[in-house]
Amino acid sequence: MPEKILHIEAIDPIELLGINNSKLEILKRAFPKLQLIARGHEIKIIGEEHGITEFEEKLHEVIGFFDRFNRLSDDDLVEILNASSAKNGQTDGNTDDLILFGNNGKPIKALTTNQKRLVEESFKNDLLFALGPAGSGKTYTAIALAVRALRNREVKRIVLSRPAVEAGERLGFLPGDLKEKIDPYLQPLYDALHDMIPPKKLESYIEEGIVQIAPLAFMRGRTLDNAFVILDEAQNTTMLQMKMFLTRMGINAKFIVTGDVTQVDLPKTQDSGLIQALRILENIEGISVVELDETDIVRHRLVRAIVKAYEKHTH
Repeated sequence: MPEKILHIEAIDPIELLGINNSKLEILKRAFPKLQLIARGHEIKIIGEEHGITEFEEKLHEVIGFFDRFNRLSDDDLVEILNASSAKNGQTDGNTDDLILFGNNGKPIKALTTNQKRLVEESFKNDLLFALGPAGSGKTYTAIALAVRALRNREVKRIVLSRPAVEAGERLGFLPGDLKEKIDPYLQPLYDALHDMIPPKKLESYIEEGIVQIAPLAFMRGRTLDNAFVILDEAQNTTMLQMKMFLTRMGINAKFIVTGDVTQVDLPKTQDSGLIQALRILENIEGISVVELDETDIVRHRLVRAIVKAYEKHTH
């Protein structure tokens, strides 16, 4: 009897086969003439050649579904197995502005005109500045673009960074070891990633260096090739830090710099590296600048009103 061993690398075996092999049992019921034996990242198939071929084709559809929608429930698996091809990705509402599907198949979209422009400009140029107030979606949208690029194998890693000095606090005055001191600054980046990458996969990506989250100081001396790199809260960089960051760009790299020029936390004697960079680089072809405003705020309705009130007060 013919047999074949398939090596499964594109999906976690638990996602594919289920806890206690619950999804493997669904596969077995769908292919009663085949004997399926799963061990780790391998599935051994025993049966007639045409049955093995049909199973391979269906398995490719199943993995493709998970890769696109970031989910694979028992119902999803049954529907794919019962259909002539995988689901076509219909979701509630218009998918034209879809960036990717997050955890549990949640569609992550560009919701406003300026967020859509951010997405469009990211396709045109390798260096993009996204400016706007808190809650305008600049960082979240940028991270969604990075995760999509990683899923599409356009880059080999994601690098997320922030300056580690904010609101007058310095690392030396924070309690705990280095990781405990740094993590509070980086938590918003983790929060966005947790919406888009399953926890176990994210943990694996971080361990393998596929996803790197680090303070800006850790960028010094590096060349970032084949990477999607985001510098968040860039208004709190100095000119030297900004220059250092921008010159890390390597081959096949995409850089997005996000910041809010109205929220600079540097000492008053220091100029913001972000504001200086916008002025110094304004005539260089291949660099995009997208400005978001209070109309792009997609948090609680009061956030938009708060931002507007503060703007009115400071002008």
